Amino acid sequence: MVENSEFAAFGGRIIRAAGRRIAAGDVDALPDLAALSAELDAAISDAVTGLREAGYSWGEIASRLGVTRQAAHQRWSAPVAGEVA
Repeated sequence: MVENSEFAAFGGRIIRAAGRRIAAGDVDALPDLAALSAELDAAISDAVTGLREAGYSWGEIASRLGVTRQAAHQRWSAPVAGEVA
């Protein structure tokens, strides 16, 4: 069994610890912490893509994320060729 919940909790503890270190006066590291937001967004996109390829529905994914099926589809579906964003 994969321990994804524990792994995610560990990542959260690391991010919060980084925030505390910066709050203690390391202002130069603030952009590095903010850049983690883009990394997290990319990781979520990769996860959703993989789940879709594995056969999970938009409804299943959306329910785990606490959003509507339509919102999940709009945010993470790949654009159609020739479609204007």
